Amino acid sequence: MAEAASELLLMVPLPSFYRLYYLYNHWIMRTATYFFIFLNLSLAVFEEPAVYPLPFLATSLVEVLCLLVFFGRLTHFAKITPRNVFWKDTKNICIMVAILLSLTDLAIYGALRIYNIKSIRWSRIARPIFLINFAESRQIRRAFRSIRNTLPEITYVFLLFMFSLLMFSLMALKLFGERNLQTAEGLPYFRNYLEIVFDLYVLVTTANSPDVMMPAFDFSSWYALFFIAFVIVNTYIFMSLFLAVVYNNYKKHLKNEIRKLAYMKHRKMIEAFNLLKEEEGAQPVVREARWKQLVKLVAPDISNSHRELLLRISDDEQKGFIDKKSFVQLADLLNIQVITLKIRSHPLGQWMPRVYKSAVSQFLRSMVRHRGFVWTYDAIILINAIFIALDEETPYISYAEWVFLALYIIEILLKVYTYEPRVFFGKNQFWNWFDTLIIFAALTATILNTTLRSTTKYNSQQILDIVFILRVLRLIRIVDSIQRFRVIMNTLINIVPTMLTFGGLTLVVYCIFAIIGMELFHGKIQFFPVNSNAPYALECGNPALKDSLFARGKYCKNNFNNFASSFIVLMELTVVNQWHDILCGGRPAKLYFIAFHIVMVIIIVNIFVSFILEAFFVEYSLEKTPLKGSDEQLLDNMESAEHDLEGEVGTKTQPRGLVFKIASKRYRTVDALLQRMFEAEIPPEDEGPSFEEILNLSPTAAGPSHLTSERAV
Repeated sequence: MAEAASELLLMVPLPSFYRLYYLYNHWIMRTATYFFIFLNLSLAVFEEPAVYPLPFLATSLVEVLCLLVFFGRLTHFAKITPRNVFWKDTKNICIMVAILLSLTDLAIYGALRIYNIKSIRWSRIARPIFLINFAESRQIRRAFRSIRNTLPEITYVFLLFMFSLLMFSLMALKLFGERNLQTAEGLPYFRNYLEIVFDLYVLVTTANSPDVMMPAFDFSSWYALFFIAFVIVNTYIFMSLFLAVVYNNYKKHLKNEIRKLAYMKHRKMIEAFNLLKEEEGAQPVVREARWKQLVKLVAPDISNSHRELLLRISDDEQKGFIDKKSFVQLADLLNIQVITLKIRSHPLGQWMPRVYKSAVSQFLRSMVRHRGFVWTYDAIILINAIFIALDEETPYISYAEWVFLALYIIEILLKVYTYEPRVFFGKNQFWNWFDTLIIFAALTATILNTTLRSTTKYNSQQILDIVFILRVLRLIRIVDSIQRFRVIMNTLINIVPTMLTFGGLTLVVYCIFAIIGMELFHGKIQFFPVNSNAPYALECGNPALKDSLFARGKYCKNNFNNFASSFIVLMELTVVNQWHDILCGGRPAKLYFIAFHIVMVIIIVNIFVSFILEAFFVEYSLEKTPLKGSDEQLLDNMESAEHDLEGEVGTKTQPRGLVFKIASKRYRTVDALLQRMFEAEIPPEDEGPSFEEILNLSPTAAGPSHLTSERAV
């Protein structure tokens, strides 16, 4: 919604343009685009080598359909974008090139297939381009820009790290190479320089510790000092240095991106005001009728009452027009999530007013509203946790489960009795829904399991597993009762959208490496059942793996024979534990796995950790020192207007009506929070830098004081 508001400068009297613009940004069109992007990526599951094989004709027709949709979406975008802007945009060129390459590769592969000539689908590696470069994926593009901007600094640290690794490898060759030591498998120990480099690189990840040290340590305890020094320098110092460099550059470039967005939005709102303004005396303003038309155009989904609330805030003195300062804040008002509540009396108050309003009923409801009621049930949950840990077969423990279930059901019924049901089960009442669903699901599963055990000899382990899981899930309820836990949970909820961005980033990297891995290593390893009599079953179908750690560890299912298996192997490599055992093959395989480790673990995981650090620093700093200035004033004005309208429609003389509530004073994403920090420093009357100056802003340029202070870092 904020994006639509910040694009107000596009308001030109062209009805066809409006239709195309809103059609392009409609949620159905966006959802359809994502559907075809992921459909195109998922074709790798059905193409050779396939998890679920489909005929080549079927997969090729689906791919052509996806490419046609992408081309149509790109054409649609060209219709609502100035021609000179469209052709200067790199992402549009990338999409067109990817479509052309995919069609060319598909035609060549199909033609060669007709003549039974084996070839590879080299264009499949380009499929993630569609996920990155469509307009809907701007967050993923920003993440890739962060990687690109961080690479120069990382490169210097990586070169220094490699120098250290090579130096330690050379020392290891001189120290141990002539000692005729052997590994536990009877292989030569540290006699080949390249093998030493690889083993010590693995040691940096701690995956082969202490195994790699033991032959030298057994020979002389003093040699342990070499490995201790290596781990301190390379694992603890250099890996921490990688995180420090990534975090520092990520933070710097993130704030530069956010500053550009803040200036861009402010500039566009000023230009939109200049397009719509009229003169009221000596003051330029936007008339109320035109303002309403504008809000209805950019936010067609909000209700009329919500629109009236926004007008009350923007024109608090009821002058019939909106000044420049209030107009510039329109995008921020639209970005505040407002809940519209209908004031209703409790149904029991209408059906049984004498009983519901009696002294006993009022005492019962006041007891449920009291904080002591929450504390009592927190204590019950903790006692329940002790019983869950005890032996289920003990009769008293089994009976106690029914007692706890009864107590939880009584709690739900008392709350529904006290609070209006439609409010209690509102769409924003997550914990109420969670409690109710968990309790009644546990009740249903417990009754079903007890019935089956008492009437038949049937004993379903699956039902028992569900019952145990539901019992444990009840303990999560206590999270909402402790303030510090709530802060952490709120932070996690706020960073979920950006976590999804890094999920998309990981998906892109996984897809590229999975496709490369399938082309390089497909068929080299086979999985056989435990009792298989097939030749080389114990060697994973490859005689070269005889007596290897890979075969003896029964890692045969870790292969690149299809897309799903490739993803699992890459996930195991991301965790890095035992990744050197999963690795099998010659030097090309080692280079492949090291490249994945550098890209995924050293760069992307560190960027993800950097984001988590920044998010928690910002959240915790705001928890102690909330944001001041225009942002706080905006929320106060919203609350004042809410109370004004509540007085009109929520008084005792008129119990039915509408009340508006702010869903949360916290921002839904860290990006939005940082953007508001920058905007708080921009005077509403200041038009700010030009578009060209905004695009050329340097990360080293001075920023608002909020972000250069210790609070924001």
